Amino acid sequence: MTAYVVEEYGDPDVFSRTTVERPDPAPDEIRVSVVASSVNPVDYKIRRGDLPDFAPEFPARLHCDVSGVVDAVGEDVDRFDEGDEVYGMPGGAGRQGALADYVVGDAGTFARAPDRIPLEDAASLPVVALTAWELLTDKTTVDLREEVLVYGASGGVGHVGVQLARWHGAEVTATGSTEEKREFAADLGADATVDYTETDVASYVEEHATGGGFDTVFDPIGDDHLETAFEAVRPFGTVVTTESSSTQNLSPMHANSLDLGVVLVILPVLLGERQERIGDELADIAALVDDGAIDPHVDERFSFDEVADAHRRAEEGDFVGKLLLVNE
Repeated sequence: MTAYVVEEYGDPDVFSRTTVERPDPAPDEIRVSVVASSVNPVDYKIRRGDLPDFAPEFPARLHCDVSGVVDAVGEDVDRFDEGDEVYGMPGGAGRQGALADYVVGDAGTFARAPDRIPLEDAASLPVVALTAWELLTDKTTVDLREEVLVYGASGGVGHVGVQLARWHGAEVTATGSTEEKREFAADLGADATVDYTETDVASYVEEHATGGGFDTVFDPIGDDHLETAFEAVRPFGTVVTTESSSTQNLSPMHANSLDLGVVLVILPVLLGERQERIGDELADIAALVDDGAIDPHVDERFSFDEVADAHRRAEEGDFVGKLLLVNE
C-alpha cells in the first residue's frame, strides 16, 4: 500500500511517499480503507520531535484522525462488519497512524461515522471533538444558562467547544484575535465575542460574566491563556484545559477553591488500555452531528501528496476550524 512516512524528525518536507506492506488486523482490531485524515497540533509536534514519547516507530506513519470503510475484521470483533463507514482515532501517536491507504487499530477506537456529513469530513472530528467532549462532559458539568468562556473559539477544539457548550444550554463568550475569527465564533452560536488582544480580563469579565467570573473557562491553548483563565473564572468555578507544558502558579486555585480538569485525549491509545472509551464517545458525538448540534468546519482540503503543505499551514495558524487531508 502507499504510505506517507517520516524517517526522522524535521520540518514539513521530511514526509516521503513510499510503499509498505498492508497490515493485517489482530483478533481485536479492524482494518480500514482510509478516505481521509486531518491535521492536529499533536501531529506536527510529533513530526518536529517535540513529543518523542508519542512518536510511532520509524519509519513513522503519522496522523491520529481517520475516516474510511472497514476492509477486514479481526476474529474477536463483533461490533463492525466489512463495508461499514467508520471514523476513529486508532493511531498516529504510539502506533502507526492514518497517512496510508489502510490503517489498523483496536476496534474500540472507532465508531460508525455520522450520516449527515460526507465521510471524508468525519475525519476532521475525532481528536478535536473527543477533546471538547471530555473537557465539557467528563472534567466538568455545564448546566443550563451557566456562563462559559471559550478560548481559541475558531480553532479545531474551540469551534467544537462553542457548539457543545451551546448544546448544554450555556451562555457562551468566545475569544478571538481577529474580526474574522470572532464572526466565525458568533456564527457557531457564541452569545458574545471578545478581542482578547485589546481587552483585559477584568473588563470582559465585568461585561459578560456575573458572580465574579465565568462558571467554566474552556482552554484548549494553555500558556498565558491558562494564567488568565484563573483570573476569569468565578470562585468555586472550573477551568478545563489541554495544557501540559507551562509552569503555572496554582495559588489562585487555592484562593478561589477552583477545580482544574486536564485532558490528554490520546492516552488510551498510548496506554493500549480503555480504548473502548474512544469509540463510545465518538458514537455519542456522531449522534450530535446527525442531530445538527455539531457541525465541523473544514477550512481547506489537501491531498495526502500535499501533507507538507497542510502541515505548513497548520503551523502558521491562519485558518479556522480544521484542515483536511483526503486520500485521492
